[in-house]
Amino acid sequence: MSYIKFNKTKLINLKYSLSRELLRTSRAGSYASSTIININTRKYHGLLIAPQPLIDDLNHVLLSTLDETIIANDNEFHLSARMFPGGIVSPKGHKYIRGFKSMPHLTLTYRLGSIVFTKEYLFSKNEDRILLRYTLEDSGEPITFKISPFLAFRNVHSLAKANTSVDTSYKVAKNGISWQMYQGYSRVYMQFSKKATYTHVPDWHYNIEYIREMERGYPYLEDLFVPGFFEITMAKGDSIVISVGLEEKNPSYFKRQFESEIKKRIPRDSYEDCLINAAEEFIVRRNKKAFVVAGYPWFGVWGRDTFIALPGLALTRDDEKSFKDVLKTKLENLKNGLFPNVMHGKEAKYNSVDASLWFIWALQQYASMKGKKKSEIWKNYGKYIKQILNAFKKGTLNDIKMHDNGLLWAGRKGMAVTWMDAVVNGKPVTPRTGFAVEVNALWYNAIMFALELAKESGDETFVKTWKNKPGLIQESFIRTFWSEDKRYLADYADYEQQNWDVRPNQIFAASLQYSMLDDDKKMAVIDKVKSELLTPRGLRTLSPKNPEYKGVYFGDQSTRDAAVHQGTVWPWLLGAYADAYLSIFDSEADKEHIRELYNGFEEEMFNAGIGTVSEVFDGDPPHKAGGAISQAWSVSELLRIKWLLDGKIE
Repeated sequence: MSYIKFNKTKLINLKYSLSRELLRTSRAGSYASSTIININTRKYHGLLIAPQPLIDDLNHVLLSTLDETIIANDNEFHLSARMFPGGIVSPKGHKYIRGFKSMPHLTLTYRLGSIVFTKEYLFSKNEDRILLRYTLEDSGEPITFKISPFLAFRNVHSLAKANTSVDTSYKVAKNGISWQMYQGYSRVYMQFSKKATYTHVPDWHYNIEYIREMERGYPYLEDLFVPGFFEITMAKGDSIVISVGLEEKNPSYFKRQFESEIKKRIPRDSYEDCLINAAEEFIVRRNKKAFVVAGYPWFGVWGRDTFIALPGLALTRDDEKSFKDVLKTKLENLKNGLFPNVMHGKEAKYNSVDASLWFIWALQQYASMKGKKKSEIWKNYGKYIKQILNAFKKGTLNDIKMHDNGLLWAGRKGMAVTWMDAVVNGKPVTPRTGFAVEVNALWYNAIMFALELAKESGDETFVKTWKNKPGLIQESFIRTFWSEDKRYLADYADYEQQNWDVRPNQIFAASLQYSMLDDDKKMAVIDKVKSELLTPRGLRTLSPKNPEYKGVYFGDQSTRDAAVHQGTVWPWLLGAYADAYLSIFDSEADKEHIRELYNGFEEEMFNAGIGTVSEVFDGDPPHKAGGAISQAWSVSELLRIKWLLDGKIE
């Protein structure tokens, strides 16, 4: 029985079904995404979205959707549905849907009188290709199945518009056709497991509406190119498999491959299995390199997110190879002690102070979770750790530098280099220039861990150089950030003042293996965070008691960016909260508090991005999901919490 399923009543209720989205990916970086009833509501939705190396090496929507029609007794039954201005849905194929299940793969069941028809689809595990299987489960007579591809051929962040530059021609492939709308794009091959008749009637379909883009304040009307249609006759019990990919394949293998691909999947038959499946989707291998995609459907490769997410994504599942392969890829872009926060190669942007410190934290998790020898880690990664620490001590980009008090300064006016990096109208919402509390907690932890590695490896030169720094940092940290009267830590400070906004960043000073806080201060920080910031979906980024608090994450980009670190809840912060809490309260009864937080996310398997966890949630109850429908560090930190509680992932 499928773990995630929806009945007819929920599926035909557009308010319900359009708020639940699907995601399926390949390990090559391509993906498919839509709502559970296949009405696209975002520009990021599509059936085949894949990187285009000859254009910009970013994801592009190639096949947006399919128009599917059953013809029986001279009557046409349209199975598909699209939205047009004014929220008009046409055709209304979703009304024929009788059931949805997601295990072992996505299946929609349609009923049209005496006709029962199923649509199943999955993404090829290692290719840029989606496979769709249609089966006529029941029918009193044969039917004609008509299917038309809606092509976009554009970057995921843009929208297609009708134009005269499109190449309307096609090429014949075995049991199918291929198209290449514009020069530089990959050809898209649509092939059938048995021969279908293709009729070429190129045309544009105008003003398809994406309501989520409208809500987000972006352009939301798209024109899609339909080159023609296929027709195939089906009798009761017949199945056809359609392959849409970037290479021509042998159609005689499609049915076998569909079954083979199903067997490769981890069944999504429990909450934990959904998290494991979601974790796998973030690790991508392309051109012999491994990456972590920060989130779907619009994020790319982010440095900070990679290092925070990697232990939970890989090590909790005993996937040491992926862990090391991703680090190897990221280390190719280490420069001046910094990792790029976004992009890579010539496009890399080195605008994060903490990504490098999270890299060292990830190695620390590797040592503790996998019991790795300190000397082995120092041998393989010591030179990179030294490069980072020395660059920070000496001074590097973005005014990142260890000052005489031992603390790490970062940023200058107009910059946002911590994880709270939202910018509205060219100005950081939370600039946090100077000494940021979590940055310095990570700085101290990194130096202490490096000293631990160096001592065990006999690197006396490094030990001699750095051994006196932790004491200085700790003394300065307590003096700079701690208030005995307030009983919590300042969020950031400079030489003139401290910022006492109650934010979750202070939890890292209590969560890291090497903490500068004694147990009394740790408990005070935990109590403050628990009382003002903790929600069932993560930690708020600002206390509701603050007049700048914004409890809802909704609206255009400026409105959302103004809220994203001003009260919006982030699930990934629960990982640090769990670390801190369990370092003080370690009885089985105490663990139940953390276990309840972990178990509470099972509800989210049926909401927003089904089977995964969203990027953010509203600060106000009922804490509605927002942002990307599947976020790497949201998923990974839940898996790591499970590992902290039980020492394993089943």
